[in-house]
Formats: sequence, structure tokens, C-alpha cells
Amino acid sequence: MVEIVPTITAENAHVYREQMERVEPYVQRIHIDLMDGIFTPNKSPQLESIWWPPQMRADIHLMYQNPNENIDALVKLRPQLVVVPAESECDFAVLSKEFSGINTKLGVALLPETSVEVILPVLPYVQHVLIFSGNLGHQGGSRADLGLLTKVAEVKAANALIEVGWDGGVNQDNVKQIAAAGVDVINVGGFVHTAPDPGLAIESLRTLLP
Repeated sequence: MVEIVPTITAENAHVYREQMERVEPYVQRIHIDLMDGIFTPNKSPQLESIWWPPQMRADIHLMYQNPNENIDALVKLRPQLVVVPAESECDFAVLSKEFSGINTKLGVALLPETSVEVILPVLPYVQHVLIFSGNLGHQGGSRADLGLLTKVAEVKAANALIEVGWDGGVNQDNVKQIAAAGVDVINVGGFVHTAPDPGLAIESLRTLLP
């Protein structure tokens, strides 16, 4: 079953809480973007201040240059999934070993210009691949480059059981095509947070899914 998962992308604690409270009544899974100001042009609240409602399952997209430096904070938070950039200085084997003991899955994100071939050596360590078509470190203003959907088939050919996510530019005009390409988790930011009724926006996407 394809999931619609709202994204939290905030540059301070106030916006973080505001976005979380906007979507809390409507979902059981949340995607939290965290930025270090090095891998990305801007920064988010730090890992130590991150939270989510207890009934939610949290995915953390850790857009950090050196993800391994934050292992202790991630283990303490115990999210269900941590996604790190393929282009970062990450040791996937080390992260995978640390997360296996706390039942946290590890994922890898691909920027638009990065090929699936680049991540083939780390696929044994990950359970999720995120196809990224967004505006790195920002929410809204991005376009879904549907040409990137070819990566979904390439990932599935390498591992048919792996979960594939999509991030960037999702709306009512393209969500059906994204899902039909084999994407399992569709992360949505601006379409939900700029809507007058976030619950209605989420439901409008769900009704278009197969």
C-alpha cells in the first residue's frame, strides 16, 4: 500500500511545532527533514531538540555532511527510519550495525544528478531508497522531475523488496503517476502545508492512489 507522508522542514523550533501540529490529526507517519548548513544551504533545529507525537512513526532525513557523527543522538531518538544522502561522508556499514540493535531502518537518498549505480555497493546495508526531486533544505517551490522515476525500476531490479520513497513537488497532478511507477512512500511538503485545510489536502492525494 502506498503511503502519503507529510514532511516537516523547519528552520526553527516554532515552525517545527507549527507544522507538526498541522498534520498530527491526519497521519501516523511523518518525514522530518534535518539540515546541517553544510550539506545544505540552511540549518534546521538540532537533533537533540527533535520530537514527534508518540502515536506517529518518524522518518528522519538527515541532510548532514557527516551523518556518523550523530549516531548517539539518533540512537536516543529511535526513529523508525533514518535516511542519509548518498553524496555525504557516511559509513553505511557502521550506521547499519548501530541501528540494527534498536530496530531502526537505514535509508539512502539520491540527489537528482546521482545515479542508482552509485548506491549499489551500499544496498546490502539499507532498507529504503529515497528518490529526491526537491529543493534541498527547503519546503515548497520544487518541481517533480518525473524523469527520475526511471530510478525506481533500477532500484527494484537491484532489490525487489526494498522500500522506495519520493520527495519533491508532489501534487494532485502527479501523485498517481509517481505511485504507479512503484514508489511506496510519497513524501509531501508544500502541497500540504500551504493548503487551507491540510487534512483535506492529504485526503485528496490518498483518493488518487491505486
